[in-house]
Amino acid sequence: MPLFKTPFNGYSVKFSPFYEHRLAVATAQNFGILGNGRLHVLDLSPSPGPISEIAAFDTADGVYDVAWSESHDSLLVAAVADGSVKLYDLSLPPASNPVRSLHEHTREAHSADYNPVRRDSFLTASWDDTVKLWTVDRPTSVRTFKEHAYCVYSAAWNPRHGDVFASASGDCTARVWDVREPCSTMILPAHEFEILSCDWNKYDDCVIATASVDKSIKVWDVRSYRVPVAVLNGHSYAVRKVKFSPHRGSLIASCSYDMTVCLWDYMVEDALIGRYDHHTEFAVGVDMSVLVEGLLASTGWDELVYVWQHGTDPRAP
Repeated sequence: MPLFKTPFNGYSVKFSPFYEHRLAVATAQNFGILGNGRLHVLDLSPSPGPISEIAAFDTADGVYDVAWSESHDSLLVAAVADGSVKLYDLSLPPASNPVRSLHEHTREAHSADYNPVRRDSFLTASWDDTVKLWTVDRPTSVRTFKEHAYCVYSAAWNPRHGDVFASASGDCTARVWDVREPCSTMILPAHEFEILSCDWNKYDDCVIATASVDKSIKVWDVRSYRVPVAVLNGHSYAVRKVKFSPHRGSLIASCSYDMTVCLWDYMVEDALIGRYDHHTEFAVGVDMSVLVEGLLASTGWDELVYVWQHGTDPRAP
């Protein structure tokens, strides 16, 4: 299956919602601790052809996450280690990029998520303990959400409600927010260790998954959140990212510091339905294509990007 070598360590990978052969990859030099970053936009030519690079944008600091616009097929949002949030437009020449650089976070910007309902706004989560709401046309943030007591690693929009999002933090809680409300509307004491990622079920807007340093993924129903719907154990180190399938309601992908990518069906007893051990360093980015069912992508600190169909070997030529 297609493979791409990045000069820096991989951090995040996202399929385009507009083009089934397009993929964005966020990378950072020296494992993201110190050094430059690069945002790659890749073209997945029909296999078995190689992956080619459409564009690359260099940054002075590592790029920790990337999100595609849901309204403009050429627009990308990058979360950068210097706290900046950068917007790139593939339709413009390199010299015109980034088209905007937003400097409000006081520490590393760790995640970005574009609103799939309103399609005009996006969230960034930062190690400064905040989540910020932005619109593409404003040079300053619309609002800052500050309740978490430690780094916010992830913020994710609800797939059906354009005002609702969830956040995951190193303070061991996940929170649910409504941008129309002054405070968070729900606090989930979801894990006893840091929560690194969260995502909403794409077919049930009351179900959320959290992934933690405690090696587990927990699935919650926000209507009755005292006890998780499911606890998914199988990773041997911290779970770095969790992602619900855009095609099957009960399917979840995850990646971990144990170097594996796992697929889960949280509705069945033997929930672990696939484990891929193709990475040789921390696996920190995973995504599932909205446009091609079963198509997965991952990246890691081994400087490799893999794209493969579920059920096949990511390393197969």
